Amino acid sequence: MVRSRRSTVVAALAVTPLAVAVLAGACTAGGSADGKSGRAHGDGGPGAAQRMPVTRLTPLTEADGYVPEGEGLEVSAEVPALERLDPELWAAVREAAAAAEAEGVEVVVTSGWRSERYQRFLLEAAVTTYGSEEEAARWVATAEESSHVTGDAVDVGYTDAADWFSRFGSEFGLCQTYANELWHYELAVEPGGECPPPATDAAEGS
Repeated sequence: MVRSRRSTVVAALAVTPLAVAVLAGACTAGGSADGKSGRAHGDGGPGAAQRMPVTRLTPLTEADGYVPEGEGLEVSAEVPALERLDPELWAAVREAAAAAEAEGVEVVVTSGWRSERYQRFLLEAAVTTYGSEEEAARWVATAEESSHVTGDAVDVGYTDAADWFSRFGSEFGLCQTYANELWHYELAVEPGGECPPPATDAAEGS
């Protein structure tokens, strides 16, 4: 996998503002399982592992679209997180990234396609972090409603890249979907069109 690292801005552009320890604990061999994860059903991906809950014995992997905390993917990386995106979305992101980088702005993808079990894990972690399902829903959609699970959304980094996308993304059909997630983009208009106002958060947009 081809990745880029810039630790100083991770907190600002994580998938959600979840505690690093919560995610790392279940994604590494030394972590512990989230007890609720056992209720998750399959995500339709190949292999029995894709239908298993996230535990220290069945951690999140590249096959789930998992991108380790603090890392970003080059937009042309041949990994499931990008290869399982909608092809038109992936092409638009690559085109936009090339234009941004021509202006000296580095663009990486911090999250793309996710398996259903990955999305469920993020939501359960958000409930733990924010203390309620209602507050967690502002930041993380359910697996059934997430545009990451369907391959229709990307999170871009780093801060300067998200700012560039907010100003020029519509030239490539890319729009910021949620006002509270400066990094989350989806194909929403024809290239050169005007982006609609973003929803307040994931709860409003679902």
